[in-house]
Amino acid sequence: MSAPNLASSRALWNRRALDLDSEETLAQFLDRGELWAWRELFARAQTDTVLRARIAQIVRRVPLAYGHFWLAALRTLGERIDFDTPLPEEVIGP
Repeated sequence: MSAPNLASSRALWNRRALDLDSEETLAQFLDRGELWAWRELFARAQTDTVLRARIAQIVRRVPLAYGHFWLAALRTLGERIDFDTPLPEEVIGP
């Protein structure tokens, strides 16, 4: 059985269409995507060095629930990752 199309992901709850060229859309997938959507992104990143670089930039700039997970995934694809560099934290409240 094949994975659903990324356009059907709940990560696109506030989007009209799939646009992986959008930094905001990609960040939403990294933060709110389903496991199957993450697998699809990882599969695409295996052969797309530009996508890997974009994911790394987003993880370093945007507070994500699983930022370290994505860095570890990128490391398995050969990216140089400094795990000692702190990632942005989500600020809640005033």
